[in-house]
Amino acid sequence: MISFCLSVVALVLGYILYSKFVERIFEVDPNRKTPAITMRDDVDYVPMPEWKIFLIQFLNIAGLGPIFGAVAGAMWGPSAFLWIVLGSIFAGGVHDYFSGMLSVKHGGESITEITGRYLGDGMKQFMRAFTILLMIMVGAVFIMGPAKILNDMTGDIATVTTWVWGILIYYVLSTVLPIDKLIGKLYPLFGVALLFMALGLSVIMFTDGYVIPEITLASLTNMRTNAESYPLFPMLFVTIACGAISGFHASQSPMMARCMTNEKQGRRIFTER
Repeated sequence: MISFCLSVVALVLGYILYSKFVERIFEVDPNRKTPAITMRDDVDYVPMPEWKIFLIQFLNIAGLGPIFGAVAGAMWGPSAFLWIVLGSIFAGGVHDYFSGMLSVKHGGESITEITGRYLGDGMKQFMRAFTILLMIMVGAVFIMGPAKILNDMTGDIATVTTWVWGILIYYVLSTVLPIDKLIGKLYPLFGVALLFMALGLSVIMFTDGYVIPEITLASLTNMRTNAESYPLFPMLFVTIACGAISGFHASQSPMMARCMTNEKQGRRIFTER
């Protein structure tokens, strides 16, 4: 449990100290008007309260991938602690922050357009094609995964197919409706529920005496039962990709960049992992 507590402390210190350094590198200007103000259209560009943007971004990051990935990655042993903590501080948090803030700086542009701005038109076209392919695969997982979970939770109320259609309809509505009409209302509720769940699990871990392996030189080995088939490198880093660094989050950050009213909000919103 000591290693777990130290990991939490390291993440908090990373936010307090390292994120300020990253913010200085970006050269935030609190007096510069954001796209939510200069390009407001009440559809995609809608000023929203910071707490609401935080919860939406939090839910974007803490989806199926980060949760299931970290759970599956625990099978490799305490090495997962180091990758999650160091990856989140020095890779994932920085990646998400710059993805969001570059979008703020460039009128709420998506990651594909920002890539083209700095790396040329050829790379922009490649990123567009890659993003479409990625979205299809991620969309399939994010439909089937929640559908199966809801089906297991509700029993015979509905079939998996019914839940799939319900989730698909929700995705379509959240895409075509103004961001504050559906996403802005439901995501904060789900975000609060997720925080409550995390707090509840933390309390149970301490009160019920769960044993978590400590980080030692001897424990930094592959602890899976079939270690030969699942080597520590690269399988651990692939399994806990979303939990430490994920390019997919860059596709979500511009959504929130179009709703921020001050660049100083970026550090609290985009480095929350």
